Amino acid sequence: MERRKTIETKKMAQAAILTALAVALSPVFFPVGPTKCLPWQHMVNVLAGILLGPLYAVAVATIAGALRNLIGTGTIFAFPGGIPGALIVGLAHKFLQKVAPKWSDLAAFTEPIGTGLIGAALSALIVAPLALGYGVIKTVMPLAGFIIAFSVSSIAGTTLGFLALIGLRKSGVAPPR
Repeated sequence: MERRKTIETKKMAQAAILTALAVALSPVFFPVGPTKCLPWQHMVNVLAGILLGPLYAVAVATIAGALRNLIGTGTIFAFPGGIPGALIVGLAHKFLQKVAPKWSDLAAFTEPIGTGLIGAALSALIVAPLALGYGVIKTVMPLAGFIIAFSVSSIAGTTLGFLALIGLRKSGVAPPR
């Protein structure tokens, strides 16, 4: 019981650090239409999903998105743009840990599926119409714009996150697989 408490405490501390990292780097974003693309969030999603698991990764993305909105470096699109990517990485890593542990870190490269496809679709078809007052017909066309913007941001962040993960593993900061 005590060991489990220690592990959970460490995970909460790591989640807080990753959340703070995403927020601290959030002034460096790329405005695309109504969004503020933030590769750093995707980098953090990769690290959180792999090192902490899907639930903590979702919590990190959610809290970072909320804080970014509060300080003005985020938009409502931070939620559908960050949460699905974090969840997919965490779930993919958990699955790969069971079936192919040697390859489990490659779960990082599932982040663009969550963000670039699922997050973009949620943004264009649900969030934009509700938040910006667009009709569904008008938002079907920008779906391609969301996919491109979110995918570019996500691929850049995924690459940074994977490289950071390798560095953290080699330095001994992150545990080996």
